[in-house]
Amino acid sequence: MQTIKNYFAGFWRYRYLLQNLITRDFKLKYRRSVLGVAWSILNPLLTCLVMFLVFDAIVRGLRGEGIPNFAAFLLIGQLLFNFFRESTSMAMESVLKNAPLLRKVYIPKYIFPMEKVCFALVNCLFSFIALIIVLVITRTPVTFATAWMALYPLIMLFFFGLGIGLILSALYVFVRDIMHIWEVFCTLLSYASAIFYDPDMMVESVQRLIHINPLYWYITAFRSCVIWGEGLTVSMLVVCFFCAALSMVLGIVVFKKNQDKFVLYM
Repeated sequence: MQTIKNYFAGFWRYRYLLQNLITRDFKLKYRRSVLGVAWSILNPLLTCLVMFLVFDAIVRGLRGEGIPNFAAFLLIGQLLFNFFRESTSMAMESVLKNAPLLRKVYIPKYIFPMEKVCFALVNCLFSFIALIIVLVITRTPVTFATAWMALYPLIMLFFFGLGIGLILSALYVFVRDIMHIWEVFCTLLSYASAIFYDPDMMVESVQRLIHINPLYWYITAFRSCVIWGEGLTVSMLVVCFFCAALSMVLGIVVFKKNQDKFVLYM
């Protein structure tokens, strides 16, 4: 309990540093860009358009009918998966990239992976404007009584990504090959997250494998709240929380156990 209190105390003490780091990354991402922040909206829209043209035809060919609200269905999967991939990939390199700063002044090392995940969340929130545009264009009915519940899977995904980011950032200091392994793994994970297909079209054995993937639950829970108007089931609540909690516990344990050795490998 005392360790948790110390973590929260350290986080509150360095909250302004965290805010400045997020602002810095946001400015650097869109520096010298003519459209600037607008790319947070245009990029998912254009990517969704390409994927829609390709996968809508494939899904119709497989089932003889399309997935209802397929554009919104596709964009939600794309946005949440990109948030996870971006947050974990950036968090992985965060400690090592800030090695010169860590050698000069004392800063809690977990601030850097946390900042990257927070930055990815801010970027994702801007990208949700693209989702609103798609919902309006496709005239997808949104039930506001359940839409606000989408905050739950998004917040749980944030903590899930933060836990994974802490683990990856600790491992990356010692083994640089982790970056390449993670890129390949994320590519594989994208096909197992039901981003552009309905798992019900798969055979039962494949469905069971898809259900093992935590990202499937976060994406499906978000869709259930926003475009299906069904809210959250007990399974969604439990699985989303359990995966986030387990990820955070493992992340804190692995990071805390290895952080004192970081300076020897930077």
